[in-house]
Amino acid sequence: MASTQILEVNDLRVRFETAEGPVVAVDGMTFDVRPGEFLSVIGPSGCGKSTVFNVVGGLLTHHDGRVAVAGETITGPHKSIGMVFQEESTFPWRNVTDNVAFPLELIGLPKAERIKRARKFITMVGLTGFENRYPHELSGGMRQRVSLARTLASEPKILLMDEPFAALDEQTRLLLGDKVLQIQQELHQTTLLITHNITEAVQMSDRILVMTYRPGKVKRVVEIDLPRPRTSEIVGSEAFGRYVAQIWNDLREEASRGLIDEEQHVLTRPETRA
Repeated sequence: MASTQILEVNDLRVRFETAEGPVVAVDGMTFDVRPGEFLSVIGPSGCGKSTVFNVVGGLLTHHDGRVAVAGETITGPHKSIGMVFQEESTFPWRNVTDNVAFPLELIGLPKAERIKRARKFITMVGLTGFENRYPHELSGGMRQRVSLARTLASEPKILLMDEPFAALDEQTRLLLGDKVLQIQQELHQTTLLITHNITEAVQMSDRILVMTYRPGKVKRVVEIDLPRPRTSEIVGSEAFGRYVAQIWNDLREEASRGLIDEEQHVLTRPETRA
């Protein structure tokens, strides 16, 4: 991997106004992602992971600090960033090929060319033979692969994923993780994954950024020194287990803070004091 950063987040601070007053979701986060790197951002519920996703993806622009792609400040959705969301996002009225080709249709690519490119990425995500199927004919994991292929069809420089496998069972998550790793290595795709799943993060990442509980800050960045190419077979190794334990120790402290904060919040509500 090159040392030059393709994505830079500098002193990011995000504050929301709520009925109960202002809430600082993210406070002073600074990190970078290198070309071709797989970086995961992990933290307890309520730490601001999805806020970081929305800022980097250009969906949330009211913040302090700077986010830049290859030196260019992000002020909204950026053509260099492709996004895969947690929620299933296929179009039910389009078959697999037409779903994947959709962004190519938007930019006016001729039909023959967009179908050719769509089928390339359908093959890449392992859905050959399902080109003419509709989403209701596919499993949840297959629909997420369609969403991934659709995002990759735009050939983004950075793939940004927000807990894309959260709704899937553990076995399917691990196998889809293998598929994502295979694609990432084949395309040399720079990837930023937002997740709460430690196994998923260690399985796929070059580095893992651990966030504190709200307000979200960088608690630690862990370098994952495991061999590549990497598959889910490594999950059972002793080295893998050490990384999981290390990150869990960090997360346990932050998750405990979150639970205490939620309990205190409930106890101080007017209806609970009546």
